[in-house]
Amino acid sequence: MSEAPHLTFDLDTAGVSTGHLIVPKGADCEALSLPVFSCNKGEGQSLLITGGNHGNELEGPIVARRLIEWLPEAQTCGRVIIVPELNPLAVQAWTRNTPVDGKNLNRVFPGRADGSVTERIANAVSRLLLPRVETVFDLHSFSPTWDFPPAVITHPIADADLMAKTLKMAEAFKLPVTLLWEYDDTPGMFDTLAHSQGKVFICAEFGGGTVGAEALAIYEAGVRNALIALGLVGGEAEYPTFQQQKSGQTLETLSSDILRSPARGIFEPRCSMLDEVKQGDLIGVLHSMESLSANSIAICAPATSIVCAVRSGLHVEADEEIVYLARPLNL
Repeated sequence: MSEAPHLTFDLDTAGVSTGHLIVPKGADCEALSLPVFSCNKGEGQSLLITGGNHGNELEGPIVARRLIEWLPEAQTCGRVIIVPELNPLAVQAWTRNTPVDGKNLNRVFPGRADGSVTERIANAVSRLLLPRVETVFDLHSFSPTWDFPPAVITHPIADADLMAKTLKMAEAFKLPVTLLWEYDDTPGMFDTLAHSQGKVFICAEFGGGTVGAEALAIYEAGVRNALIALGLVGGEAEYPTFQQQKSGQTLETLSSDILRSPARGIFEPRCSMLDEVKQGDLIGVLHSMESLSANSIAICAPATSIVCAVRSGLHVEADEEIVYLARPLNL
């Protein structure tokens, strides 16, 4: 039997502490040491912030490291635990899944102590970090192949009280979009595990996966706003400027709002994220590259809606997702 996962320091120590979360070795790779930061200032909310759940989404690790630079001075109470890279193997390889076992960390929670390396990471986080907090901010970005606004995403939660608390926390980021996303692929997700334990879980989807100075400033401002809402940091929250506006909207997208490519070809967007479209408006065009005589296919809006995400122009296969539509959320 391999050693159990463990922390190299005591999270209950007052003030700032740093150390590692040790994920034991297995048959597939050696032990991992995930850097962990803790700022414990007594009574108050307890929060876990994680980045690098998916290795090709690098905004999260960067924003997490930025927080570590200023949080010790700004934090007034409570406890904040930060793990900038949940899956260092995937981050180093710039892959969504772990290259060693091919698994998606965000689909294997709560993990297994005797499983593959991805499952062992999930097991260590589930056993040693999640029980210590009331709230989780998991920092993602949508994908390098999509145009997507800075957003906070949550999935529908059966517990109405927890759903209301989660939406309120999500809106506190004051990012351009708060999105309630009906999403079917939920088994093994980090948020599903946290919700089952009654915890507020926020998935920040920091745009389309292109790391840039302006975008990072928006993301960092959003997390600061959320820390203010939790009472962990002082100051006044405000909307960051995005597309020359300081505002946000709460939207809902259903599984039926995902538009898919009708055939193979190159998708040409004819709209931009957050555009308002009416039924029949042109959203994009699919160009066949297999025949010069084949007509391009127009892809139109099925109903009045808001364009939430647009696939960047690239070659797609039949039935691949190309556009996400949404509408204002009416509670």
